[in-house]
Amino acid sequence: QVQLVESGGGLVQAGGSLRLSCAASRVTFGINYSAWYRQAPGQQREVVASLDRGGNTNYADSVKGRFTISRDNAKNTMNLQMNSLKPEDTALYYCTVANIQWGQGTQVTVSA
Repeated sequence: QVQLVESGGGLVQAGGSLRLSCAASRVTFGINYSAWYRQAPGQQREVVASLDRGGNTNYADSVKGRFTISRDNAKNTMNLQMNSLKPEDTALYYCTVANIQWGQGTQVTVSA
């Protein structure tokens, strides 16, 4: 059974940083499209950053220059480094593989 487990969320002040991590079992990040999404209360889930098989990245305009997506093939993890956090980044963050397998999410709360 494929399992994705996110970690690293928490409460941080505006301007601070967090690093999210997604650990995978029975699926390999390095050979699949993978991404981080987020969903704020009352809003639709939106893609934050994605990573394709070739290592190419894409970011939502709202996080460009602040967030960095990466993967560690040896550990089979995917990470999201989030800097200069803003209150509008507050959301439940999910990792996904191929938009098919999803984790349970990790909460990020940014206070003003």
